[in-house]
Amino acid sequence: MSKQTSAGYRDRFDQAAMQLDYTSEYNRRAMSGVRLPKMVRIFDTTLRDGEQTPGVNLSTKEKIRIAKALDDLGVDTIEAGFPAVSKEETDAIKKISGLGLNAEICALARSNTKDIDVALSCNVDCIHVFIATSDIHLKYKLKIKREEALEKAKHAVQYAKDHGVIVEFSSEDATRTDIEFLKKMHHAVQEVGADRVDVPDTVGVIAPHAMKSLVSELKKVTKVPISVHCHNDVGLAVANSLAGIEGGATQIQATINGIGERAGNAALEEIVISLATLYHINTNVDTKKIYTTSKMISKITGVPVQPNKAIVGANAFTHESGIHVHGLVANPSTYEAINPKLVGKESSIAIGKHSGRHSIKEKLREYGLELDKAQLQKIMTDVERLVAGGKKLKEPEFLALAYDALGETMENPPIQLKEFTVLTGLNLTPTATVRVEIDGEMKRSSKMGIGPVDAAINVLRSTVSGNILLKDYNLDAITGGSDSLCEVMIKLQNKDNNLLAIGKSVGPDIVITSVNAAVEALNRLCAKGNVKRNVKESEKKVEVKKDG
Repeated sequence: MSKQTSAGYRDRFDQAAMQLDYTSEYNRRAMSGVRLPKMVRIFDTTLRDGEQTPGVNLSTKEKIRIAKALDDLGVDTIEAGFPAVSKEETDAIKKISGLGLNAEICALARSNTKDIDVALSCNVDCIHVFIATSDIHLKYKLKIKREEALEKAKHAVQYAKDHGVIVEFSSEDATRTDIEFLKKMHHAVQEVGADRVDVPDTVGVIAPHAMKSLVSELKKVTKVPISVHCHNDVGLAVANSLAGIEGGATQIQATINGIGERAGNAALEEIVISLATLYHINTNVDTKKIYTTSKMISKITGVPVQPNKAIVGANAFTHESGIHVHGLVANPSTYEAINPKLVGKESSIAIGKHSGRHSIKEKLREYGLELDKAQLQKIMTDVERLVAGGKKLKEPEFLALAYDALGETMENPPIQLKEFTVLTGLNLTPTATVRVEIDGEMKRSSKMGIGPVDAAINVLRSTVSGNILLKDYNLDAITGGSDSLCEVMIKLQNKDNNLLAIGKSVGPDIVITSVNAAVEALNRLCAKGNVKRNVKESEKKVEVKKDG
């Protein structure tokens, strides 16, 4: 089967431009009289405001890993933290500053010399100075008058500037601050050297039209670049950030996945893609790295991404409805306004109660399976019967129905596992060794991994063929307790022709069960995908190589 036939609509979509203009005509009409910037700076505060997410506590190593990923993503500024919080925070920021990253490294400081001195000791490029300006904060939190806040801000900005750093100033709770006082504050900090001025919607209380109006009004007295920092308390952080751009701002503060205090911050990925596709405004962010960065941040912080979240959610480019899939096959732009590859993802088809013939046929094509009319009708009937009873059909279960409809058996699988061992322990790199029979010839090899399961899957894939990718690994506990049976599903892909195969196994041992699932997936892939097997000699010497 050809790659074109097996990949289906994905190939046809990939032949189109990465970013097509599917923007609504109404957007163009509404924006025709608005002066928009050609470029917007992205100020990432994942390591500072993002870490203030309840339950998130990043180690120095984790902060460094995230900073490197953000730099690779292409953000303009990384707010590495609030050094006055602790010595550990200060040390982490110092290490990030010493990495030699391309991004501007920034530290947060209150409007006092003590905070600024600690920030300066971190050798950062920029200091983000702030003070509360709303009457409610001045009265109940700071217990000072407006003029005292003004003097503190001026002194702090000038002190930081005198030490040769870039200074960004924020009026905390700006969207609840008297407009005349806010203008006065902006004018004052500019006079003493502020390089950028930020407008925070600290508790998420402003509406988009009001944010546009506020920034437009502040623009009259603010001659340095204006930034906006929005919180998501009523779900408007992204909308308010974009409204700020319409009002004249040229920088947005945001976090990956929108993490942050309470309901979080504006989501960087939604901001960047909205700017690119709806406003045709550039950023320095490499959009193709958005999804992998999102997954990494979610894993490190322990904050899951909701399935239906825009851009990076598991369902963002997933289609179940038969009507939608029919349109998608005819022309992907019918139901996907942007190419998922723009953000480093792929579209997918889910099988459920709304699936029809088109959905099932396209899903089967991903696995290189072609069913005749009678076989297709059988699997459709089976799917309808299962979902009608409330069953949520998992992909391995759907594939099992398909293989059953095809009458496929694996009586003489091309790959047979003869021996398997894994070595792991404290201060010991997990290493797996296998002896497998491939098309009647024996082969033995070893491979390392970050854990015993990773090592086992690595050695099996590399032993069989160098063109096999691990696309998905899923582990579920079937029963409770330490002696629980586990269910492992492994999805592999032949990168030569993009064909997929799933292996599934149930057992009491996670490693052995994973190995059995991997062998099943490899056999299915080899049977369907013409995989070039690594069979060159009858008994290859053991070679241990550390992965990338």
